[in-house]
Amino acid sequence: MDAFAAVCGPGLESLVASELRGLGLLDPGSVLRPPKPGSASAAFSGPLTAAYRANLHLRCADRVLVKAGEFYASTFPEFCRKASRIPWEKFLNPGQPIAFKVDSVKSRLYHEAAVAQRLAEAIEGRLRSPCPVGKFKEEASARPPQLITARVEKNLVSIGVDSSGEPLHRRGYRLASAKAPIRETLASALVLASGWDLASPLIDPFCGSGTIVIEAALMARKAAAGMTRKFAFMDWPGFDARAWDAMLADAGKWAVPAAPKILASDRDAGAVEAARANAERAGVAGAIEFSCRAVSAIEPPAGPGWVVTNPPYGVRLGKSPDLRGLYAALGDILRDKCPGWQVTMLSGSAQLTRATGLRLDCGIATMNGGLAVNLASGQV
Repeated sequence: MDAFAAVCGPGLESLVASELRGLGLLDPGSVLRPPKPGSASAAFSGPLTAAYRANLHLRCADRVLVKAGEFYASTFPEFCRKASRIPWEKFLNPGQPIAFKVDSVKSRLYHEAAVAQRLAEAIEGRLRSPCPVGKFKEEASARPPQLITARVEKNLVSIGVDSSGEPLHRRGYRLASAKAPIRETLASALVLASGWDLASPLIDPFCGSGTIVIEAALMARKAAAGMTRKFAFMDWPGFDARAWDAMLADAGKWAVPAAPKILASDRDAGAVEAARANAERAGVAGAIEFSCRAVSAIEPPAGPGWVVTNPPYGVRLGKSPDLRGLYAALGDILRDKCPGWQVTMLSGSAQLTRATGLRLDCGIATMNGGLAVNLASGQV
């Protein structure tokens, strides 16, 4: 049995835990704790193929780490000796490029670059082959190096091997972007946090490049989030291609062709065209009705439904004095056209959220592009 951590943005760990529970992967009594400042994680365990399944299906996680080893070390010789006992041949081929992400807190091994250097030496010694060390980058790469994480806290060393490769928010469909795009993982978190029943109508009146409605359509169709992308574990020496093909086939069996009514609009014609192109690449263009219109012109279908959106909130309220009026108008429009509907929005300002006049609970706090935000929900 291997141990894993599904790493996500701060505050989103309960949503990731819920996803893992739905997949039958969450450990009973799992402790959700931050592996490093600014992030969170949910622990699970199983055979190595459990990492395959988590990468394929998780919508809110950033990456899935295999917990390769944990030990105490207060000196570098002790660190090297214990790190070399990790079965690196399970994850690395000789000569494979590697990259490190090291975090040291209240430890005698405080020099993070030195920790990375000793870890590289331990890996090369175990594999009896040099492994080129590159830099860890969040940017897209054709073949990123194998990421290895190390957290040293009070001399307790925790080593992780990234099974995802590129971050999981890179689904592969979003090539066209509008202003201030939201990550696919955060868009999924918004939809999940809204409690959408996957059957009622859903509207996004500030759709931008369409990420929220595309993720909603993929959920409604039960399409696996990572169905069309490559993962780091596919390059591991023991990669079980047969098990992976079986997972893909099983995921395809659960997919449903139909989706509920999903409406996406934006006053920016260029954003709407970008959203259409992204939806086409995601295979859900037929499930979403796009239109170029102001929020005041939305035409929700009859009956109850959900509004899930990421309205503009600006970096600083003082730089966007007109936004209070926009939020007040949004509240008026929703009360007039969507009475009784559920609403969930990404809020970057409590003042702007209050300006809607809606009773919204800012229950989940997280980060978006370095800014503190809340997932605010309530009923119109």
